[in-house]
Amino acid sequence: MADASEPFRPDPLAVAPPETPGLGTLVTLVVCVVVIAALSVAREVLIPITLAVLLSFLLAPLVHLLRVIHLGRVPSVLLAAALGIAMIVGIAGLIGVQIADLSTKVPDYTYTVEHKIETVRSFATKHIAGLLNGLQSVTPPAPAAAKPSPAEAQAAAAPKPVPVEVEPAPMSAVALAESVLAPIVSPLATAGIVFVVTIFVLLQREDLRDRFIRLAGSGDMHRTTVAMDDAGHRLSRYFIAQLSVNAAFGCVIGVGLALIGVPSPVLWGVMGMLLRFVPYIGSPIAAVLPIALAAAVDPGWSMAIWTAVLFLVVELLTGQIVEPILYGHSTGLSPVAVIIAAIFWTWIWGPIGLILSTPLTLCLVVMGQHVQRLKFLDILLGDRPALTSVESFYQRMLAGDSDEAQEQAEAILKEHALAYYYDEVALPGLQLASNDALRGVLTPEQMARLRGTVEDLVRDLDEHEDSGPPADAPAHSPHLPRLAHLGHLAGSHPIQAITPIELPPGWESEAPVLCLAGRGPVDEAASLMLAQLLAKHGLKARMVPHVAASRARIATLPIEGVAMVCIAHLDLEGAPAHLRNLVRRLRQRLPSQPILVGLWPRTDGLLADPRMRAAVGADFYVSNFHEAVTACLDTARHGGEPLRQTTSLTTAERGAA
Repeated sequence: MADASEPFRPDPLAVAPPETPGLGTLVTLVVCVVVIAALSVAREVLIPITLAVLLSFLLAPLVHLLRVIHLGRVPSVLLAAALGIAMIVGIAGLIGVQIADLSTKVPDYTYTVEHKIETVRSFATKHIAGLLNGLQSVTPPAPAAAKPSPAEAQAAAAPKPVPVEVEPAPMSAVALAESVLAPIVSPLATAGIVFVVTIFVLLQREDLRDRFIRLAGSGDMHRTTVAMDDAGHRLSRYFIAQLSVNAAFGCVIGVGLALIGVPSPVLWGVMGMLLRFVPYIGSPIAAVLPIALAAAVDPGWSMAIWTAVLFLVVELLTGQIVEPILYGHSTGLSPVAVIIAAIFWTWIWGPIGLILSTPLTLCLVVMGQHVQRLKFLDILLGDRPALTSVESFYQRMLAGDSDEAQEQAEAILKEHALAYYYDEVALPGLQLASNDALRGVLTPEQMARLRGTVEDLVRDLDEHEDSGPPADAPAHSPHLPRLAHLGHLAGSHPIQAITPIELPPGWESEAPVLCLAGRGPVDEAASLMLAQLLAKHGLKARMVPHVAASRARIATLPIEGVAMVCIAHLDLEGAPAHLRNLVRRLRQRLPSQPILVGLWPRTDGLLADPRMRAAVGADFYVSNFHEAVTACLDTARHGGEPLRQTTSLTTAERGAA
């Protein structure tokens, strides 16, 4: 029994109990439910206000342009609003004139429509009659009907009851006027509210911005300002791009229908432009009436077919080519999010919600990017990958899926060299694995599967050269450098090209470089990558495990033909003593060969402390594969004599060498 006076010490190996959902999660859920209920209940008030705010984003660039020419705030807002009203009234008037003109020609198309209906009906009747005759020929005759009983005959002969109809009382003049004017006055009143609110929003834009910043949190003014600027920029760009695309769509449809010969092509072009603001179903709805009219005008079916083909081709080109180029990837919404948003906002606000679904969801994504508690909105609705390349690499390694990891690697290798992928994706991913292994969250089976998957990936990538097109040379140049320009690696100097060398005496053995793995759980994978990269540049290398250089086996370490030793460490665990002892043992076996230490965590203290580097006693210290390959090639170029240093090779030092 433990002593009662002894203080309690928690077991470091004990498994912590699973975390329970915090109060913050419950509060967020309750707030979401309340907000959704409020959106549904207050739709009559919120829809005009939302339309006004979004319309202000559309008119804001025009107001800014008028302000630039020193027109003044109030005149600029009023002129922009007047132009918007004039455009809407002009479009409505054009539609009315076109409909009135088309209505006078409808009787002329009656004969063609009736003739086509009669043709279709006779065709269907003929084939249905033939089908029924065929069925009757194989169906046995029905039995004769039984003679009705006297009671049934008497009931059939009885007189039928006369139905009674109750006619409603005639409507009064007030009720009649209300029934006629209500469908007209209500949209006009909503439009008036929208324009009035839009004018006030544009006039008080700066004041509303300051109030929102105060409401959202003036303590973090920078983040709030960035969020508002981001939302305004995205919405304005999206609205302008969408208006331009839909206007071009309507123009092309109108011109195409005029060439085909469909009456009132201007009307259908304008309707196509307006209906295309409705996601997914707007274009099919816009195509129905022109196709029906073409079928009514043409005695044949060619005009209707050409009209359908016109809408299909223009919609495919606009949706699959034009929109992705202009704003398909700039809104920040994933395709699934657009569909879910359309369903949600249609359920909440009806057809208006369908039209406003994309801009409203875009506002939610922007809020999720800048408000920590709403981060889940950006993850669920945004178009950015849920996992970074490093996290995806680690997850694929844990799952043992080398095929998907290879697909990701090949996508990166189309633009970058192999060393870039290893430095920027593979090594950080292995660092995550090393951290989890040291914390004890990875089982031995998981570690074995991870190491095997990494080895499979390295073998699969062996066919890729460690080179890419240089910044100042065409991609088809036959004289590509060994390691082309890669831009800036994180935490390093600009990359310089590695040029091939001729191996000096002593470096022409079967494996002049010995890649020794550290004692970390995934250091062998890093050593394997380094050996592969060195072989790509003409320096053959072999990888040996850490146990081969232990005190018990250092005497049997194969050193024939070894001209340089490279030690790979993903984690020193904060104590370089074992590394110092390892270098000392290697010095005893290889007294004249240079030793390079690769410390892949760039923030390791050994890289920044000259006294620690001097105590370890290695010749080179590098923090990425590019520096390691450069150091090995420079050493081989000088026969292993110069360039010994206890500091990491910088770009300037390599250039001077």
